[in-house]
Amino acid sequence: MVKFARLFAAPFGRKWIGRWPWGNNLFVLYLEFVGMGRTFSERRAYNLFAQHMRRRLRFCLALAISFLAVVVTSGEESSAKLELRTAAFRVGGRIPAKFTCQGENISPPLSWNQPPPRTQSFALIVDDPDAPAGTWVHWVVYDLPASVRDLPEHVPPGETLSGGGAQGVNDFSERDYGGPCPPSGKPHRYFFRLYALDAPLNLRGPARRQDVDSAMKGHVLAEAELMGTFGR
Repeated sequence: MVKFARLFAAPFGRKWIGRWPWGNNLFVLYLEFVGMGRTFSERRAYNLFAQHMRRRLRFCLALAISFLAVVVTSGEESSAKLELRTAAFRVGGRIPAKFTCQGENISPPLSWNQPPPRTQSFALIVDDPDAPAGTWVHWVVYDLPASVRDLPEHVPPGETLSGGGAQGVNDFSERDYGGPCPPSGKPHRYFFRLYALDAPLNLRGPARRQDVDSAMKGHVLAEAELMGTFGR
């Protein structure tokens, strides 16, 4: 059989695989393994070997596909932009009087999408950079759990929130949401900023905006912004 293989390989092996010194030998081994062996046991051994290699190949292929799927999914999650939304007004639009000092003065409903994977907490700051005396802080919220995806309309005043988290002291000296209340004239802009953090802030005492800003340094994974206007 080996002699036959060498004769068969001579005109072809030298042309295609005979460029390498071991080409003919590989061709002979191939013919011996694929069923031209001299004994039944050799053919049976080859069949068992082939079945084993097919199973190994299928397993490795499935493992590679699973790994690729995990990598792609993780990449999509990490690259997704954090977005802050509200059903109360359109982005850049007028904030309804209901959420200002001219109405019920309650907080608008807010929601956001999936944060970065390492997010441990959220912080929320609402301010008015157009106030006559400088930026006026209307709301300070921090240590919202990473599992939270919204704040309902009319969050009640108080140090802690029912779903977890705390309210800091705003520039009205209250632990509460203080709605827009600008003087007469040109409408002011009100920015709602949400921060995804890699750790809870664990602030003690009545924290103010500057305390939250200082504690957040080096911990911000992503930031989302929403702006509305109000004037009277």
